[in-house]
Order: sequence, then structure tokens, then C-alpha cells
Amino acid sequence: MNLKTKSKIEVFLMYAFIFFMFVIIAYPLLWTIGLSLSPGTNIYGASLLPENWSLENYRWLFFDEQSQYTTWYMNSLFVATITSILSTIVVCFTAYAFSRYQFVGKKNGLYLFLVLQIFPVIMAMVAIYVLLNTIGLLDSLWGLILIYVGGSIPMNAFLVKGYFDTLPKELDESAKLDGAGHFRIFFQIVLPLAKPILAVVALFNFMNPLMDFILPRIVLRSPENYTLALGLFNFVSDQFATNFTRFAAGAVLIAVPISIVFLFLQRYLISGLASGATKG
Repeated sequence: MNLKTKSKIEVFLMYAFIFFMFVIIAYPLLWTIGLSLSPGTNIYGASLLPENWSLENYRWLFFDEQSQYTTWYMNSLFVATITSILSTIVVCFTAYAFSRYQFVGKKNGLYLFLVLQIFPVIMAMVAIYVLLNTIGLLDSLWGLILIYVGGSIPMNAFLVKGYFDTLPKELDESAKLDGAGHFRIFFQIVLPLAKPILAVVALFNFMNPLMDFILPRIVLRSPENYTLALGLFNFVSDQFATNFTRFAAGAVLIAVPISIVFLFLQRYLISGLASGATKG
């Protein structure tokens, strides 16, 4: 077998693998969209291209008096937005401190961040419930935000620190010679250069609350405080009203804000992920 033939076979196999993965990823999405456009409530009558397709399920979500979908949607956007903003701020300060300053416990603190990622979140659910109940934030969106922000610090801080370590410290020293203080260096020199990794942190912390189910299930009790994942679960968990088509319609719309944020931040994401993985 000559090199030209071998090269063609390799290219064919590569494209075949990409197409196979595309089908695996795209089929569930297209099937869910088809289910959301199907009349009735039955999951078994769904198809990729329903014959009698309709937007009735989407209309019911937003305009029916019995639907609380708009409330759940706004709750999720509120939690996701505040979590993304606060997490990015807290992670930036934490990572900058570990990257630029020397203090007692710095090395052990980094190891502790890594160790905390070993244990699954489900282990802390009872403790989280007791903590939020003690401070009066149980069944509260702010309690949910508090847990999301705290849980985002270890891994994200380690990621952002790796990015900060790639920024030349000579920039800090030059700024100090010009009379700049610590906060001015941080806000005017380091942060503008760290936009790629900040975009990664912001996107990940925006996506997580929109897709998480377990934590809202533990924390939230009132239907008016439900997030989308928790509210949509009721569509298929009710003993006498399992409406899979409305569930599919509501699930499809979750992708809208994530797609908007992704398109807005996409120019930073690839460079941010690559640079953040650099070991300092």
C-alpha cells in the first residue's frame, strides 16, 4: 500500500468517525425537537419529522394560565446569571492571590482545591440542607446561588491560576515602577489579558444552574421558586399527567440562553481552555 492510498484511507476513516459522532449527538436533539412538535402527550408517537406538527406545546408553556414555565425560566436565568457573575469575580480574586502572592498555606491550599474535586457533590447534600436551613436560605434562590458559587471555586480557581501563571510577571513589576498599586495592576493589566479564561469560567458557571436537577431538588420546595430542570420534571413525574411533548418543548428552550452566551463568548473559549490548562 503506497502512501497516497494510505492517506486517503486515513482521511476516510477520520470523516467516517466524525459523521458517526455527529449522528450520535444530533439524533437525540432532533428527536426531542420532533417530539416537542408532536400533538398529544405520548412519547411513542414521536418522530424526527411529525406529520401533523404543531406549536401548541410551546404556546401552552408561555400563554396557558396553568403553566408556570415563564416563572421557572426567569428563576433559572436569574440563578444562572448571578452565579456566573459572582463565581467569576470570586474565582478571579482567589486565583490571582495564589498566582502572584506568597503566603502561608499556599501550596497546601492548592492541593486542598484538588482534593475537594475528588468527592462527588451528592456526599454533601445532607450538610448543604442543614446549612441552608440553619441560615434561613432553604427554599430560596439565593441559597441555591450561594452553593453554586462556593462549589465553583476549587476547580475554577485552579484553572484560572494556571492562566495567570502564563502572564509575565514583568508586567506587574513595570506597573509598580510607574506607581501602580495592587488593585490597579489587577484591574487594568491582568484582567484585560485574562478575558479568554474568564469567558470559560463565566460560560461554565452559567450553564451549570440551567442543567442541574439534584441540588434544586434538595433546596427548593415551593413551585414558584422552581428552576427549569425541577419544574419540567413535574411534566413527566405526575402519576396522572405524564406529558412528554410539553417536557420536550420546555427542554428545547433551555438551549436558547446557553447558545446566546456561547456565541457571545466563543472567540475567547478555545484560547482560554488551552491556556488555562497550562501548569504554572
